[in-house]
Amino acid sequence: MTRMLIIGPPGSGKGTQAERISERLGVVAISTGDIFRANVKGETPLGIEAKKYMDNGDFVPDSVTNKMVRDRLNESDVENGFLLDGYPRTTAQVDYLDEILADGDEKLDVVLQLTADDEELVHRLLGRAKETGRSDDNEAVIRHRLDLYHEQTEAVVAKYAERGILTQVDGIGPIDEVTNRVMQAIKAAQAA
Repeated sequence: MTRMLIIGPPGSGKGTQAERISERLGVVAISTGDIFRANVKGETPLGIEAKKYMDNGDFVPDSVTNKMVRDRLNESDVENGFLLDGYPRTTAQVDYLDEILADGDEKLDVVLQLTADDEELVHRLLGRAKETGRSDDNEAVIRHRLDLYHEQTEAVVAKYAERGILTQVDGIGPIDEVTNRVMQAIKAAQAA
């Protein structure tokens, strides 16, 4: 059983790699961004609330995000493990996730961080915006999201590094090459 997180700045390839890890390890990938976008598209109360923050490149408040993650981790398909993508993004969310896992007498096995240069990420995300038409992908919003990542999420990375469960992987390069690095890193972390 594998319980893990994938963390990285916006555009580092977390979603792509999460899908591949999920397939190879047979664990469910849970993307908070996908859940938010589905709620926005469905115009649910959560979606309407979340959209205000997402369109500005801000984090959706912990109260909304935490409840959503707790509900999702209580579903039966996570019994054999999971891969969280996009959560936790703040140290308060790390503490909340610790509580959720402790309630089930569980803990994280590995935290995988994809790394990439900010200018490369801006270039990637602007390209993605042209392809997909995502409203949260313009240069000002992208740079704001990167600033938030550096200000808040890097503290999350530091917390997991202190626990000895952080594994960093270079997220730059062809997708298959990155996937190979990711799978080798997970294998090494599980053997440790």
